[in-house]
Amino acid sequence: MLDRRVLVTGSSGFIGWALVRSLVAVDGICVRAASRQERACPDAQEVFRSPDLSPGADWRHCLPDVDVVVHTAARVHVMNDSVVDPLAEFRRVNTEGTLALARQAAEAGVRRFIFLSSVKVNGEGTPPGRPFTASDTPAPSDAYGISKREAEDGLRQLALETGMEVTIIRPVLVYGPGVGANFRRLMVWLVRGIPLPLARVNNHRSLVAVDNLVDLIRVCLVHPAAGNRVFMVSDGDDLSTPDLLRRLGGALGHPARLLSVPEKILRWGLRLVGREDLTNRLCGSLLVDISDTCDQLGWAPPVAVDAALRDTAVEFLAEKRGSRGSGDGLEIDG
Repeated sequence: MLDRRVLVTGSSGFIGWALVRSLVAVDGICVRAASRQERACPDAQEVFRSPDLSPGADWRHCLPDVDVVVHTAARVHVMNDSVVDPLAEFRRVNTEGTLALARQAAEAGVRRFIFLSSVKVNGEGTPPGRPFTASDTPAPSDAYGISKREAEDGLRQLALETGMEVTIIRPVLVYGPGVGANFRRLMVWLVRGIPLPLARVNNHRSLVAVDNLVDLIRVCLVHPAAGNRVFMVSDGDDLSTPDLLRRLGGALGHPARLLSVPEKILRWGLRLVGREDLTNRLCGSLLVDISDTCDQLGWAPPVAVDAALRDTAVEFLAEKRGSRGSGDGLEIDG
């Protein structure tokens, strides 16, 4: 592999942290980790304090001699968001902030810009037998997805104007050691033995282990076919919600307690308690087709789902044990 200096933004985040720790083990890659947090990954050969991700941010101190930028930093879903205009704030950070970084990267001579987008650019769900593909017409429906779609459009235009290659990756839900948000909430429920009325949910959802996502990014750093392309990514092993809970419960050593409740009643109950937002996540289907990704890059997900779930469970249980004495360590937002 040719020597490359790779700038990873958001290196203190869930995906950025895993990516830096993976890349430092690859011969010929010098990793420059950029983060606003003090927790910037200590494994990186170079660590930089990054500016705010905003239209006026100055990234020039991070960019000298960089060959590839991997942009993982973003404004993501915010629980109980107090912002008056969420779409404007998502656009300011995820669209305008991303494009400001990309323009400066092109001016600095960066050869490839890898943008971590989202399946939400495609939409929120898929009908039976119709997985999302990279060639589908985008149909984002929330502020986050809209901001990512607009960033993609701007990056394509910038690639045409400057010659800097742009690679766009659209992950589905990412899980793995250290995961938070909804996936962590599922583990909390399982460990606490909470009965879940999900046994009769008949859906299919694509997920991606962070190690599989990181491996795809690593391939996109150097593969000649990765330039100016959009790639979907998943584990290639789609699960129903009950199947996920059973396999995750087995990994945790806490078998899932699933109740047989008709899906219509489940959906009605979620609306009644004001959690209609959970309906699609628990009952809806969202599938992606990764065949083009695999064909174009000669890639396949290296980590099987059950192995990835075990790794996730081991880290979660270790965290739980380490938190004893100061509460159960299982508090979650929302």
